[in-house]
Amino acid sequence: MADETIDDLMNATYRALCKHGYAALTMQDIAAESSKSKGTLHYHFDGKGDLLESFLASLLDRFEERTERVPGETPADRLHALFDELLTPADEEAAEEFRTAVLEIKAQSPYNEAYREQLQEFDRALHDRIADLVDAGIEAGEFRATVDPDETAEFLVTVFHGGQTRAAAVDRSLDRTKVSVHEYIDQVLRSDAETGRGAATDADSADTADDGQRGADE
Repeated sequence: MADETIDDLMNATYRALCKHGYAALTMQDIAAESSKSKGTLHYHFDGKGDLLESFLASLLDRFEERTERVPGETPADRLHALFDELLTPADEEAAEEFRTAVLEIKAQSPYNEAYREQLQEFDRALHDRIADLVDAGIEAGEFRATVDPDETAEFLVTVFHGGQTRAAAVDRSLDRTKVSVHEYIDQVLRSDAETGRGAATDADSADTADDGQRGADE
């Protein structure tokens, strides 16, 4: 299948999922969003399940492309940028519809091995990307030496999925999740040395203020 055809069908699947959701989605709905015919879809895919399996695989490819070169001069900067990328949709309305559709697909994964395997691949890719950045941050002295990259990645992947689910299910803004993640990076992962420097600076300032006050009293 030509790359142009793949891109067209995957983009059409995205638009159709946003409009119709998973349960009501049909091959005709996808064809209606594509420049290809319904017959072309059936030529390349056995049915909706086969097409959506390929769609999930394409999402993983796009995720890896989007996050491979996140901006930032340091590992901490890049970890912040990664979650900005993950939690800041360009089109909030479309993103909300898509989150709902993906939540429906996730609900099918216990009964659909192909969906489950694709979702597991995404989970592993996200985990590994985060763990690599945390490990690099420890090596650079930005993050505490006692931080475990794998455990941290597990936690942040869970936060990401939980934020996505709550956004779809109870309309909780992803901005709140993003703020919490940024605070976690800065307040929990940051190295003892950096915290110590900040504390020492604050203590020195307090001592200076106290000396000034004593001088004024005298």
